[in-house]
Amino acid sequence: MSTLAHTMMTAARSADSGLAATGDLDRYPYAEAPAERVGPPSWETADTDLGRVGRRSAGSRGRGLHGQLVQQLGQMIVSGDLGADRPLVPEEIGQRFEVSRTVVRESLRVLEAKGLVSARPNVGTRVRPVSDWNLLDPDIIEWRAFGPQRDDQRRELNELRWTIEPLAARLAAGHGREDVQQRLADMVEIMGHAFAQGDGLTFSRADAEFHSLLIQLAGNRMLEHLSGIVGAALQVSGATATGCERPGESCLAHHARIVDCLASGDAQGAETAMRQLLTVHPEGGGVVPAPREH
Repeated sequence: MSTLAHTMMTAARSADSGLAATGDLDRYPYAEAPAERVGPPSWETADTDLGRVGRRSAGSRGRGLHGQLVQQLGQMIVSGDLGADRPLVPEEIGQRFEVSRTVVRESLRVLEAKGLVSARPNVGTRVRPVSDWNLLDPDIIEWRAFGPQRDDQRRELNELRWTIEPLAARLAAGHGREDVQQRLADMVEIMGHAFAQGDGLTFSRADAEFHSLLIQLAGNRMLEHLSGIVGAALQVSGATATGCERPGESCLAHHARIVDCLASGDAQGAETAMRQLLTVHPEGGGVVPAPREH
């Protein structure tokens, strides 16, 4: 019996689907404002109730006020509200968001590790140009997906996935990890059950787990390092990064085909099935990277 048939006939089993490295910020005197001011940051779009909100609930990254401030500043930088070379004065940030000096310091340290800001003696902390950002960071992927760069982010993610995942599927067929292959089959089963129940959230979570497991099964640590990028692409709502944004039978069939090819050691079949999966689009078009206009 094929994996897809098994999926449709069996009830789904349940599945449960550090700060970044510190930079050199501690060496710099935050009490001193930059010698030259380009102009005050554009705080008009900022959440002025950040402090009060953060005290009531944890931030989106589970770090309370610190996580809230990282998210707020990160979104403002990526959206362009805080432009390149814009001076960021910790005292102003603390007053605006009603948070302590320590919270501001830790938040700027995380943003520096992501390449969004830099701190220099006698210059202060400034926003860095896009070319310096760690564009593979899942947070930055998410912030770009909800900002003015959303179209570029979607295209770039699609192009990257088209490069990574077919190769991962081919490599995974050569590894006899039965436990991981069973887990992949479980994810397809869960997706099938969720599709039948109209449960889009469970479907998307199982889908993300499937693709992450597949990359791990490839046995290439450099590819595995990129699994977070694929996960971010699949989990960013509102970004058409996968053909399974709207679950359908063809999407399920391609996932099931990949599992069957892995089980039989069919590397070419697994690669082909993954390319077919990435070509499926909910609107009937394709997510295959199109030639760019020059």
